Order: sequence, then C-alpha cells, then structure tokens
Amino acid sequence: MDFATFLVQCLNAVQYGLLLFLVASGLTLIFGIMGVINLAHGSFYMIGAYMAFVLAPWFGDWYLTKLAAGVILAAVFGYLLEWAFFSFLYQRDHLQQVLMTYALILVFEELRSLTVGNDVHGVQAPSWLAGGFRLGELMSYPWYRVFASVACIVLAVALYWVVNRTKLGMMIRAGASNRDMVRGLGIDIQRLYRIVFAGGVALAALAGMIAAPLSSVYPNMGGSVLIICFVVVVIGGIGSITGALIASLLVGFVDTFGKVFFAEYSGIGVYLLMAIILIWKPEGLMKQHGR
Repeated sequence: MDFATFLVQCLNAVQYGLLLFLVASGLTLIFGIMGVINLAHGSFYMIGAYMAFVLAPWFGDWYLTKLAAGVILAAVFGYLLEWAFFSFLYQRDHLQQVLMTYALILVFEELRSLTVGNDVHGVQAPSWLAGGFRLGELMSYPWYRVFASVACIVLAVALYWVVNRTKLGMMIRAGASNRDMVRGLGIDIQRLYRIVFAGGVALAALAGMIAAPLSSVYPNMGGSVLIICFVVVVIGGIGSITGALIASLLVGFVDTFGKVFFAEYSGIGVYLLMAIILIWKPEGLMKQHGR
C-alpha cells in the first residue's frame, strides 16, 4: 500500500468514525441518561436519510438550509415521540422498552414503505461540494467527504460544550447521576428528558442526512447502524460523550482497515475489538455515569 492509498483509507476511517459518532452520541444520551433501551434509534438515522431525499427537490443547492430544516423537523418529531410513547417507559422494565421500541421500528418501516416505496434512491451532493482534491498522481479525495468530517467535528465540539459548559448540560449530567435529587431541586426532569430525547433524534437524523449522498437510501438501512452504535456505546462507556467519540474513531479505523487487509474476516473485527476492550475495562473506556 502506497502512502496516498494509506492516507485515503485514514481519511475514510476518520470520516466514517465521526459520522458514526453523531448517531452513537444520541444513543448514549438516551440510553445512558434516560435509561431507555431504544432499538428504534437506527430508524431515526433512516428517517434523516429519507428526509435528505425528499427535501432535495425543495432546497436544491441550499444544502445547509436543508440540513437545518431537517434537524428542526427531527427535533420536533423526537419531542412529540417522547411525549407520546417514551415518557411511559422510564419506570418499566427493559423487556417492555425493547418490545415497544421494536414495534416502533416496524411502524417506521411500514410508514416508509407507504410514503416513499421500497426502491433504492440516490441523493446528489450539492454542486459546490462536487469533485475532489488530488492525493498523489492517480488518486483524489471527494470534497463532500471532507465536508462531512468537518461538520461532524464542529458538531462534536458543540455537543461537548453544551454538555460540559452550559446550564442545560449541568442539569443533564445531574439528572444522569441522581434524577430524584434533580426533581427535588425543582427542575422539571420530564421536560429535561424530552429535550435530551429530541436532541438524540436530531443527531441521528442529521447523521442520516449527511450520509445520504455518500451511500444509497434504502429500506431497513437503520438496522446495521443500530447494531454498530450499540457497540460504540458499550466500548465508550454508557452515557459518556467523550467515550462515544473515542470508540467511534476506533471502530472507524478497525472497520476500514479490516476491509482492506482482512476482507474475508472484516465483519468480526469490530466485535473482537469490543471483546478485548471489555475484558480490559468492563465499564468501557470512560467511566459510566451513575444513576
């Protein structure tokens, strides 16, 4: 492998890991802070990808505006979904959480089939991000992948700032540690959870919108993303945003280079990584939040 090819694979690994972080960060917030096992989280990624397809004719090259509109729609949808369904799950056991969120997967898939059909769709990247830059004499790297990586980095920094430097973040961290104490201080924990859930849905949908031009938009696309996101959450430590970022990048590199060097066995690389890390640190790379 020459240096240019190695560099391309490194960029692909970082881009994939950062995109995975967007989805996994929402899942780790919902799972780690609210205590809900949300199997429908991958469906929010799928919804975002299909929003990118449906909204494309409306916005054209106004790509950033389309992303902003999609995030707002996803956040509102998440807020209403938490009010209608998830707010009843906090005191239920995990089996009931699994059953209801799995039922939501079936509902979302059926609604997707009825509204946009079962065909595979492509989403065009905006014209101002077309083409790429040269890497060596024979290889180039697409500008859209660079944009996806930069956008994910900006969002990761913004998410870290919100969770660790704002009053809302302080309440979220306190609610993760002791919800009864937070409720005793007069904070509306139900509204706080609703905001967290809406944010998690928005992050997953945004990841789907950004990923849509990189891959096809197709039925059941949220299933594989959900599995790998749970792997990221477990490796990084439940409830830890920093852990999710580190784990996402590790998974990105293991998956990308595994497909290059060990194509036949690349499917087990990520799970082998998870097993090794859990043997070394059963709580994940970063300390799990208390409840």
